[in-house]
Amino acid sequence: MTRVFRYVPYSRVQDPSAAPEYGARCVSGDDADCDADSGLYSAPEPVEEWQRKHTQETGHLRYRRVFADYAVMEPVGDLPAGLAPARVRRVTA
Repeated sequence: MTRVFRYVPYSRVQDPSAAPEYGARCVSGDDADCDADSGLYSAPEPVEEWQRKHTQETGHLRYRRVFADYAVMEPVGDLPAGLAPARVRRVTA
C-alpha cells in the first residue's frame, strides 16, 4: 500500500465570531498587591480609563494587563480539489 502525505501550511487568524477580551489588575502595593480589577471588556479603552482613574485615586502605577481571544487555524491558499487537511487520531502502541 502506498500513501502520499502532503504538507498543508496553516495560518492562525483571530476568530471573527468571538470578540477579544481586555482587562487589567492592579499589582501595586508595598506588602501585597492591591488586586483591584477592571473587569473584562471587548475593547481596550475602558480598561485604560479604569487604570487612569485608579492611579488618580490611589497613586498606584503597576498593572497586569490581560488580552484574550480565540484563534482559528486556516489552510493557506487553495487545497487541490477533493483534498482535505489530514486529521490524525492519537496513536498508541
